[in-house]
Amino acid sequence: MISLSGTRPGAFARAAICLFGAFSSLASAQTYPAKPIQLIVPFSAGGDADMAARNLSAAAQGALGQPVVVVNKAGANGAIGSTAVKNAAPDGYTLLVGRIGSQVLLPALQPKTTPYTSQDFTFIGLLELNPVVCVVHPDSPYKTFGDLTNALKAHPGMLNYSHSGPATVQNLAPQLLLSNLGLKADAVVSVPYKGGNEVALAVLSKDVDFACNNLSSMTGILASGKLRALLTTTPERIAQFPDIPTARELGFPQLEAVIGWSGLFGPPGMNPEAVDKWASALKQIARDPKWVAGNANFGGIPHVLSPAETERYIRQGDAIYADLVAKSGLQIN
Repeated sequence: MISLSGTRPGAFARAAICLFGAFSSLASAQTYPAKPIQLIVPFSAGGDADMAARNLSAAAQGALGQPVVVVNKAGANGAIGSTAVKNAAPDGYTLLVGRIGSQVLLPALQPKTTPYTSQDFTFIGLLELNPVVCVVHPDSPYKTFGDLTNALKAHPGMLNYSHSGPATVQNLAPQLLLSNLGLKADAVVSVPYKGGNEVALAVLSKDVDFACNNLSSMTGILASGKLRALLTTTPERIAQFPDIPTARELGFPQLEAVIGWSGLFGPPGMNPEAVDKWASALKQIARDPKWVAGNANFGGIPHVLSPAETERYIRQGDAIYADLVAKSGLQIN
């Protein structure tokens, strides 16, 4: 038995406070989450990132037992919202639903002005993939992806493609293709448009020769046969369009890096217990039929990865785009 005789009252009080604090910290870690969680979306409402976050929010509340609130902090191509999470307390109550554009492409293309890299965050999990599909008009002479690549090599500077900005997969997919073909960035003419729908319509109206666009912007057009799909960047064929060959099947596995995705990230040094809690919740959410069905609303394919798998996946993307920027001079600072 420990004797308290002779112990000074002040010292005993301080010891009790320290002991209480230690138990409180332990209880707090074990009971995460103990209050609502914010999911920061670095883009405006209604886009793919926003829909992915709201789909996750609905499923996560049941898995975690606390409200998960979506907050849109748009601006600077995703940098404003991402920076807010980078600077947040690492307690697991402010998280980021990021996209490839905000987390990988922007830092690669604008390293001097983007206040973070993908490695400045805690990796929690990948959520879903948003396929990129390369398409031509049904009347195009390019019946296969091989026909298109042969034309690019035979007639550099003669073909053109549509995209919605330099820091988008619609622009970087053709540029990565050129790099793998040993061609320079100006071997094809890029034509910018305002958004994914306009990118698809440019091919439909024959204003451009081809586009590599997000499936979410083309699902209806592809289903109606108004565009011909030559390739998808998904690891496996798309269940809804099983006739579209994958990049790997056609000998271009490097193009798998050009794919839209949503991922869950935390501030640097995030509480490990909170990371583990989310990793467990995401495994449960991956089996939730409502969450799986919700992805289809924005063209997402469920692809939940663990924190370690997510880090490896994104590091691979970082390396590919850093190499592409270095070789092609695509940096836009």
